[in-house]
Amino acid sequence: MKLKKPKFWNYSKPNLIAYLLLPFSILLQIFKSFQKKEGRKFKIKTICVGNIYIGGTGKTSLCIKVNEFLSKKNVKSCFVKKYYKDQVDEQKLLQNKSEIFISKNRIDALHNAEMKGYDVAILDDGLQDSSINCDINFVCFNNINWIGNGLTIPSGPLRENINNLKKYNHIFLNGNSENLESITKKINEINLNSIIHIGEYIPLNIDEFNKEDSYVVFSGIGNHDTFISMIKKYKLNIVKEFEYPDHYNYSKDEINKICKEAENLKCKIITTEKDFLRIDKNKINIDKIKYIKSSLKIINEEKLINTLAEI
Repeated sequence: MKLKKPKFWNYSKPNLIAYLLLPFSILLQIFKSFQKKEGRKFKIKTICVGNIYIGGTGKTSLCIKVNEFLSKKNVKSCFVKKYYKDQVDEQKLLQNKSEIFISKNRIDALHNAEMKGYDVAILDDGLQDSSINCDINFVCFNNINWIGNGLTIPSGPLRENINNLKKYNHIFLNGNSENLESITKKINEINLNSIIHIGEYIPLNIDEFNKEDSYVVFSGIGNHDTFISMIKKYKLNIVKEFEYPDHYNYSKDEINKICKEAENLKCKIITTEKDFLRIDKNKINIDKIKYIKSSLKIINEEKLINTLAEI
């Protein structure tokens, strides 16, 4: 059973529970430091799109956008992703854009990409995989969640200390332009050399949804609040929302519950493309469920293109 992230992770400051868990966070970071390996370089150029905040930072959307820019330059690029059985939705999204190499070991996937003659491999996740020395690392954050309470797992939502941004020169802030000034200020305090890129989620099929209608919205993604923020930005009326854990697999009963609630409230139903891909169409009637297809708009495309040209 998948669980939601604890609410206290996203408080502006650590609470008592976070402080009680702090010794475990410290021990986990020490343990990870002993596991680090010397990173390997590969013949194929590597771009890692990762995060420090766990989940919901727009990694997959950015991977797709990077692939799009490289394709326009006639660079043969592919995706590399470590195999997790609960991330089929992301695998399908990437597969629709280019070839994807999936393995329990990213190094094996990279070797396979090399054998197929690709110029560039875009790693969806893997920032903390010290066995690979990538040519470029992008660290993604969600503008709403940012760093939560600022502590590492299990006290908070961070995979590594935020001060490690000193190691990374390319930061991506994704969302709907929330909190940009305060986040940028904090990043610059840690690393003045950071190149900060801005991404904004743009719905591609918003015209399919009538502003006169009311909606029940559900999602099982890492950035539910950002999805809701995007919908509200386009003036759609949300009557009720259901939030599930990231990469959630819906049962027939759960979908029927959502449909019944929407019927009682005289609402239509909206979800994300990722969630729609995760629903078993053979077992569940999805006729009443519509999804918003979104894309990540890069605010300064030239800055990103110049970065990619460095490899």
